Order: sequence, then structure tokens, then C-alpha cells
Amino acid sequence: MGAGGERDGSSVPDDVWEQFLRDSVDGVPDAPKEPSARARSVTGRPPEQPAPAHGWRAYTPPPRRRGKGWYVAGFLVAVALLVVAFDPWRMIGTSGDGTPAGPPLAQESERPTEAPPVEPALRPTLGEPFRGSPAARWANGAAGITVPAARATGWMSEAQVAQALRRSRDFLVASSLDPAVWRGERPARATALLNPHQRDVQDYLKTSFEAPSEENDPLLLFSRFDPARARVAGDVVKTRGRISYGQGERGALQVTTDVTYVYPVTRGTAGGDEIARTIVRREIVLNWDDPSKIITEPGTVSLVSYKTHMTNGGCDDHTGYFAPEFDSDRPAEGATEGGTVDPYDRARPMDELTGAADGGCGTASRT
Repeated sequence: MGAGGERDGSSVPDDVWEQFLRDSVDGVPDAPKEPSARARSVTGRPPEQPAPAHGWRAYTPPPRRRGKGWYVAGFLVAVALLVVAFDPWRMIGTSGDGTPAGPPLAQESERPTEAPPVEPALRPTLGEPFRGSPAARWANGAAGITVPAARATGWMSEAQVAQALRRSRDFLVASSLDPAVWRGERPARATALLNPHQRDVQDYLKTSFEAPSEENDPLLLFSRFDPARARVAGDVVKTRGRISYGQGERGALQVTTDVTYVYPVTRGTAGGDEIARTIVRREIVLNWDDPSKIITEPGTVSLVSYKTHMTNGGCDDHTGYFAPEFDSDRPAEGATEGGTVDPYDRARPMDELTGAADGGCGTASRT
């Protein structure tokens, strides 16, 4: 779907799509003039999350949840020493050329029951930026985001649901996997997919890019690096996650996305071959609204809530960019206020992760 609502080769039948366009433009007299995300409580959750989501921007009354966890990269020194002592050639868990042992993981269809096993503490390189990380066996880019089979839900037919699921993944790609956005550009393709009539979200977007702060932080939705400080090494970002859906408020198709992104980065203009990894897990809930009940624009989606858990992206630095640390930048010792968290543990609900480091920066057990 283009910004103006034109067709883009979708598989939806012409009569279904034309009816959708007519309904989207015409609306109904009693539809709300400006749908507010505050009015959209999370409903139709996947089975593993029966309770209402209360994210930092879940638009619920106080007490406010920040809905984000900030973690610095802390390595388990004892594990590293054991690896050096017993594996001086760094061959454990890899083939002779350093590639990970074992086949790529199958797509994630439901929440896992445990964290991935600990990998040997191998140092990443420019040629193998995911070396020593569970993400080495993850899929690249959008291929790591599982899209479920479509079925008629709410006001949408099976064909419309299938299209909405693809476009929900398009939003994730445009917000977190677009190389131009990694380089610090504004995510124009992603923001064009958001309902322009959702005034509170539009205000948030404008403020977050012009004056980023704790309350208005673009990193909650978008992955951006300051090119003077860090850049993604190569063109591969590893992902693992899934999309689920159900019927939301007012018959909307409600789509829940839960995806972890692993960004290998090098220093920006300073150059060098040292690799660090920034790991971001986002849970974003979107509504594809019934145009007869909510004013929207064709091909756009309403934002319900979002939560972010970040490792090695900066400790409460509200600049609008990730600020990863490199090993050579870190002090030899340093305590953190939060607990230790495994950023690859997708078995833990986001509510646990985003609350674990409130009041300070936690330590990641691995990157």
C-alpha cells in the first residue's frame, strides 16, 4: 500500500479491496473523529498473555510503567576464563571455520519454555559478527519473524487478515530493519503506515524526533544509531519472534508482535574492527480498525501499545539513538543498579523484563 492508499500488487480480490477503500474514506457519522490510543485497551491477546498489557505506552491510568528495560553489556568472567583455559583455539560449538554448530533454528511459533543454551564466549569479528551468540543460528531480517496462517477475524475476511499480517510485518521491517533508519534517518516508511488520525501517537512521533526524552523516545519503536558513534556491521541483522492476532475492541483485527533484533555494530567514523552487539526486544500491539467504526486511512494501522527491552544501547541516554559500548570503553569494574538479565531469553514475558531494571541499568549476562 502506498502512502496515498494505492494498490501495490496485493492478493486481495478487487471487489473486497474497493469496498474497503470506500468504507475507509466514507466512515460513518458516529465514528470518533480522532481515535486515541488511550481508548484502545489491549484485547484479543494470544493465549500465553491472558492478562491486560500494561506497557509504558499502554495508555492506562497511573501508576505508570516505563515499559522499557535498559541493560549494559556485562560478561560472565568465569565462563570466559573457562573457555580460554579449556578451548584455547576457540573451537567449541563451531566448525573448523568458526561457523556455529547445528542447523538454523526453526521459526518460533509460540513462546519458548526456556532460554537458549549458553554459547562459548567467542569474540565476534567483522567476518563473523554473531560469533559466540545464540543469534548465529537465527534467521536474517524479516525471515526470523513468524507470520501465522490467516483466518477471518473481526470485520476482516481471511484474505484481508492475510494482507494485514503482511503489512504488520512490513511495519516491523520499516521500523527496525531498514538500513537507512539504522544510519539515523527518520523512519518515513514506518510512520506512513500509522493512522494519521491517531492524534496522541502523531504528537509522540513529532516530539520524539525533535526533542527526544524519557517520555518521548523514538527508540521504543525504531532502531537508530548515530553514524558518528556506531554503525551496523554489514547488512545482516538477526531476528527471532512471532506475530499473533485476535479480535480487538470494536471488532478490530488486533495484531501482537514480539520480536528480538540483534544488531552487530562497529565504531562509527572512528572505524576499527571491534564488534559489539545491541539487542532489542519489542512487543508492539496494532489494531487494523473497522472503518465503519473508527476513522482511519486505507492501509494504515492504529498503535495500541509498545514495550521495549534493550541491551547495550545506552543507559538512559535520551538522544534518539542507540549508544552501544565497546569492550575497550568499559571500566574494569562497575556496579549496576538493576539485576542480571539474559537478553536472548524469549521465555520471559516482556512485563518481567521491562520492570527488571526500573530505577537503574541492569547487567546483561551475555551479548
